[in-house]
Amino acid sequence: MKVTLLDYGAGNVRSVRNAIRAAGHEVVDVASPADILNAEKLIFPGVGSFGSAMARLKECGYIEPLLAYLKADRPFLGICLGLQTLFEGSEECLGVAGLGLIKGMVKKFDETSMKVPHIGWNGILRRKQSALFNDYQGEKLYFVHSYRAMASAENRDWVLTTTNYGDEFVSSVQKGNVAACQFHPEKSGQAGINILKNFIEAPAAAAFDPAAQASETRLAKRIIACLDVRTNDAGDLVVTKGDQYDVREKDKGEVRNLGKPVELARRYYEEGADEVTFLNITAFRNFPMEDQPMIEVLRRTSENVFVPLTIGGGIREFTDSTGKKYSSLDVAAEYFRSGADKVSIGSDAVLAVEEYLKTGQKTGKTSIEQISHVYGNQAVVISVDPRRVYVQSPEATTHHTIETAFPGPNGEKYCWYQCTVLGGREGRDLDAYQLAKSCEELGAGEILLNCIDKDGTNSGFDHELINHVRDAVTIPVIASSGAGRVEHFSAVFAATDAEAALAAGIFHRREVPIEAVKSHLRDQGIETR
Repeated sequence: MKVTLLDYGAGNVRSVRNAIRAAGHEVVDVASPADILNAEKLIFPGVGSFGSAMARLKECGYIEPLLAYLKADRPFLGICLGLQTLFEGSEECLGVAGLGLIKGMVKKFDETSMKVPHIGWNGILRRKQSALFNDYQGEKLYFVHSYRAMASAENRDWVLTTTNYGDEFVSSVQKGNVAACQFHPEKSGQAGINILKNFIEAPAAAAFDPAAQASETRLAKRIIACLDVRTNDAGDLVVTKGDQYDVREKDKGEVRNLGKPVELARRYYEEGADEVTFLNITAFRNFPMEDQPMIEVLRRTSENVFVPLTIGGGIREFTDSTGKKYSSLDVAAEYFRSGADKVSIGSDAVLAVEEYLKTGQKTGKTSIEQISHVYGNQAVVISVDPRRVYVQSPEATTHHTIETAFPGPNGEKYCWYQCTVLGGREGRDLDAYQLAKSCEELGAGEILLNCIDKDGTNSGFDHELINHVRDAVTIPVIASSGAGRVEHFSAVFAATDAEAALAAGIFHRREVPIEAVKSHLRDQGIETR
């Protein structure tokens, strides 16, 4: 079967193509409005902001043929924003009309009670029979969004599944041959591929027992495998791991080589990692964009890894060796097209916040603002690299301090967390609390919270740092640095409100298998995928 993909130029659709192929079918892209009407099966994977998506559909001349296709009840599957555009409009862009096929407005999650965006693996509750969920065994599926549709008397006949995150929201819809899901099947492992396969092959709907379901769904804590990627002295891309950010062996002076990035990423997917993060720690070179080595890593990884991929390192403007200029948005766009779902911004975020704090004004020109405007805040992760600075009292510094249970070398009972750039080599007059809060205001959707003091120590996460930053933001926080055994993961989820925990070296060296972490968390009553 040949599937037509409505790619209007925003976000990661490579993974959708790869998932369709993994389901055993061919895929072609819409190149003109006529291709929509000629499609046998049409998939619309929307990514980004509601306003940008509708503007692109209008600019490309796709709205009229798409509405004709939908109203003719032809086979259609919308994904994420592809579901939201079926409604009349969205609070994200008031005044911009949606396709209007389904009654109701898409509204933002309540930020006063929940962390927004809703990012991670959650369940679904089936409200009616559908072939889409034949052989579905209750697996959690991957969500990443800040806005959601709600069931009402006017649209209840469309509701296929619901999910709980604060309120109960609509996680998929279907009427006749037209269906859409808020979750990402292409990022939901084998369960998601099966859903795509069912849409394409259209089997008869199998019966299910709605009474056998749980009363509500629960968001899982995520376990993320991180791969620090750089070139070794021979010029090959390798996965390495630092000891307080020093990646060279102390005896030989060579870059630690813990494996090849594409192979390791696939291994982690097969072992149950909920996400995979690549951090390019090689100095950013002025190659033309198409020659950047991480582009090929992403393309190859996305062929076989069907969980979210994040890429960090070099997400900034630059001029290549031919004199061509790239904005940070250009760089991010290329990574998204190559298979990334999120980009992680480090040093450039520090510089952006320093300027923002000086003026108190948003310019719209920072990488955070540009990328979140086009692709949504859920696509922007801020990687924070802080280290402790001890002080005798809060009055000894202008920075946000905490009273610590781990006094400094001279008995100091207080500390602040200094942000760094250049891989931790240069400290700045900026603290982690300021950085996280300002980045959220500029449009970031998630914080990856590292800790130089804990890196490579295997002594556990810095709970004080995590709680300190958690107080600053309403967006999800990923705990990083210091994991050494399974108990460290349950401890960080028990002691903090972190949504995810990330590790690197212990997974690379197989000291702690990912499944052992998941099994331990389940034994402790912590929700996992």
